[in-house]
Order: sequence, then C-alpha cells, then structure tokens
Amino acid sequence: MKLSEFKFDLPESLVAQHPAKQRDESRLMVLHRDSGRIEHRMFKDIIEYFDEGDVMVLNDTKVFPARLYGNKEKTGAKIEVFLLRELNKELHLWDVLVDPARKIRVGNKLYFDDDGIVVAEVIDNTTSRGRTIKFLYDGSDEDFYKALHDLGETPLPREAITRDAEPADKERYQTIYAKHTGAVAAPSAGLHFTREVMKRLEIKGVDMAAVTLHVGLGTFRPVDVEDLTKHKMDSENFSVPTEAAAIVNRALDQKKRVCAVGTTSMRAMESSVSANARLKPTEGWTDKFIFPPFEFKIANALLTNFHLPESTLLMLASAFAGHEFLMEAYKLAIKEKYKFFSYGDAMLIL
Repeated sequence: MKLSEFKFDLPESLVAQHPAKQRDESRLMVLHRDSGRIEHRMFKDIIEYFDEGDVMVLNDTKVFPARLYGNKEKTGAKIEVFLLRELNKELHLWDVLVDPARKIRVGNKLYFDDDGIVVAEVIDNTTSRGRTIKFLYDGSDEDFYKALHDLGETPLPREAITRDAEPADKERYQTIYAKHTGAVAAPSAGLHFTREVMKRLEIKGVDMAAVTLHVGLGTFRPVDVEDLTKHKMDSENFSVPTEAAAIVNRALDQKKRVCAVGTTSMRAMESSVSANARLKPTEGWTDKFIFPPFEFKIANALLTNFHLPESTLLMLASAFAGHEFLMEAYKLAIKEKYKFFSYGDAMLIL
C-alpha cells in the first residue's frame, strides 16, 4: 500500500487538546468486522463486549517526565532537552534531543535548576538534533531520578497537542496500571480505563495480561516515503513475561477473545510469535512495522484511539480492521465529531 492511501482531512478542532472529564466517559466507536456494522457507545460500555475467559492485553509502561528546560552556561540561553533513553545508568549518560539544536555543541554545559545541582555536559553529537549528555550529579541515584522527575514536564506530543503541559497531565497522561518506567509517550488506548471499569471486567471473568513496550518518539515520526515497505520504524524496548504468554495462550486454546489494548500491545505480541502461532515470552527490541496487508497471529480484537492521517498507528489499525472499512469509519468519526489523538476517543475493532 502507498502512503497517499492514508491521507484524509482532519479538522484541527477534532484533535483533543485535553482529556475527557472522566477517563471512561470518552466515546467508543465499535467496529464489527464480520458484519460491517458500526456502533456509537461510551467507553464504560466496553464491558458488554467481553465475557469470562476473554483476555485484555495491557501495555504497563510508565511515562516519565522527559521534557526538561535548561540554561546554557555563560549565555543563559533557554534550551529544551528531551530525554529519549538512558544509555548508561552509572555514568548518567542519556540520549536526548535538544532545541534549538544549533546553539548546542560538544563541551557545552546546561544548568537545570537555580542552585546548579543538576548540571549536564554535552559529550557527543548523534544527529542534527540529537546529543549524548552526561549529568554531573553527586547525590545518590534515588535523589538523581527524583530531581529529574521534579524538574521534568509531561512529554505531551507536540505533533498535535499544541498547549503546554499542565500539572493535571502528570496523572492523566498515564494509564492507571502504569508500572515500568521507560516511555516518552503514553500508550493512549489504555488512558480510558478506570478502576471501576477494570473491576467490572474482573467480575465478569475477563483476564488481564500485562506486556511492556516503552513507547518512543518514533511512534510519531512521520512516514516520508510513498512506498511503505521502505519505511523503517525506530526500535523500542519490550517484554512479554511468561505469565502474560500463558494467559493469552490459554484464551487462544479456548477460542476466546484476545484484545490488544493499543497498537503498542499489538506490536509487542506480534514481535513474540512462536512457530505454532502462540505468544512466547520475550525480552528485547522491536522495530516491527505493521501495515496492510498483514496476518495477525495473536489478537482477534483491538482497542485503539483515532489516529492522525498518514501515521504508522493508523496503518496498523487499517491492517487489522480492513483498509476500506477503517477509512469509512474515520469519515463517520469526523462527521460525528469524535475526538482524535492521544487524549481523544476510543475505537474497538472486533
């Protein structure tokens, strides 16, 4: 398929700038692949589509406040530093993006607080915007991470959320089951779950299986080639624990519903398929890019948000729902004024 097949006109007013007042009061569009039927529901109605023995596969990654603002030594110029990943824990080495990049060179020092306790030195250039920095910090690891957490801002994706982060985002741009810190973007399909919805699913006998995929900025990187086979995804760290694999495989053996909560859960599972089409425990990195046509081996349901035009997330959803059906549903979503992107409404594809 070609990139141009994933173009559509999305009014700016439909890109959610804030989350719904209550997590589970987002809207939910339900797509039935077998009949082509489309339903309009509320997210809290999701429990009606699952029964005892069905499984929801959650991505339990935790977003860290990755956006910091520092001042350059001597000039005091304000520099945004976006933490991508920790390269060496002992040395406090991080892979980062800096903005404006032209002002930052190897050897420059950046000060992040008035007392000069958190200081970093630029030690390498990796790309035009990318740098490797070393934090010069004397305290304990615990104090260092706490300082980063306190100084950092919630990394709302600037691709479509145009406002600055607010204190409320620290909680709302995080799933209620987030556990393992490492993502710089939230697995947004999971943002709709509340403790009450989880409890009601549990009472119905729906099992939860947790995998981890630390969402990177590559999730939002634009596809700039018309031929999709030439696009390369950034690698992201993921893990499928033994317990999650056992829960999913039991459901598959019993012909139950296995729902990937989000494109990241789906990619983690599709990166861990055994020779007999079962989920296997895995730890490592994945750069799996899913676009139509694609034969999904594990999940038979997908919960996802409404995605931006030409995004890799839209391509995965299209591969799962069927391209024509999904694009028809998106046209309807725009007409019915569903909200798009990370803080937007949800879609359940059955």
